[in-house]
Amino acid sequence: MLTILINAFGLFLIIIAGFTIKRIGLVDKKDGQILSKIILNLTLPATIIIGLNPIKVTGEFLILTGSAIFINLILVLFAKKIWNKKEDYHRILFMYCITGYNIGNFTLPFIQSFYPEASAYLFMFDVGNCIMLAGGTKMIVTSAIKKDDASTGLNTLLTTLKGSVPFITYIVMLLIRSLHLALPDGAISILQLFANANGFLSLLMIGIYLELVLPKKESIVVRKILFWRYSIGAILAAVIFFIIPLPNELLRLVLTLICFAPIATFSVINSVEAGVEESVAGFISSVSILISLALMTLVMILAT
Repeated sequence: MLTILINAFGLFLIIIAGFTIKRIGLVDKKDGQILSKIILNLTLPATIIIGLNPIKVTGEFLILTGSAIFINLILVLFAKKIWNKKEDYHRILFMYCITGYNIGNFTLPFIQSFYPEASAYLFMFDVGNCIMLAGGTKMIVTSAIKKDDASTGLNTLLTTLKGSVPFITYIVMLLIRSLHLALPDGAISILQLFANANGFLSLLMIGIYLELVLPKKESIVVRKILFWRYSIGAILAAVIFFIIPLPNELLRLVLTLICFAPIATFSVINSVEAGVEESVAGFISSVSILISLALMTLVMILAT
């Protein structure tokens, strides 16, 4: 238990370091955007390549991708149903922020710090997660508030996925491994230099983006969103951990932890684009990261 707490505290300190250097003026949010581009285009793709290079593509991994799509669908349709009579602004906020998981920038470095071999499971889940974040969820939200049609939503999905370096990396590596090919050791050694920086840069970026100021008028709504997100997450985690038969315990633990993962950055971007105040979306995202860090650490302690 002590090892888990020390490791989690170290990850928390990186986030606090990012927040601190922003507060004292060493960096600002624009620097966070630069870090984000470096992560999405260099360190995260390198991490994906290294994680997928040794795996065998099996039905187990395809099930993970399908599970991600299914879980995201359940969450967004649940939000659509129970907040059906709310004003559009709050429906948009709820539907975007109850769904989507921050895998690459938070869950990956968190779980990798304990189980490096679990990265392949995370990547396969994130393929389905990306499909929903890039446009699947958006199609449902826009149809619910009658601001768009399905064809426009589908075009958005395809355009976003084509421009996503991590998603393209997923697809290319899955094709390579499906053909039983692999990158040479020399290439992996070079890519490892990039991948080694991914966890630190991702958590530092989270700290730079951390926002802990919320307009009072939105506090009740934010509490409800976070309550529902983590309550449903707890139910899903219990079903996965105690009921669903899975081929191995590492997969069971990874899926259980994902249920408590924080709100995805893409969910924040989509909600802001749909008219939600940036301060509100940013606050929910920031608080969810702190809650997730605590809950995922607790799960690690209880499960190991």
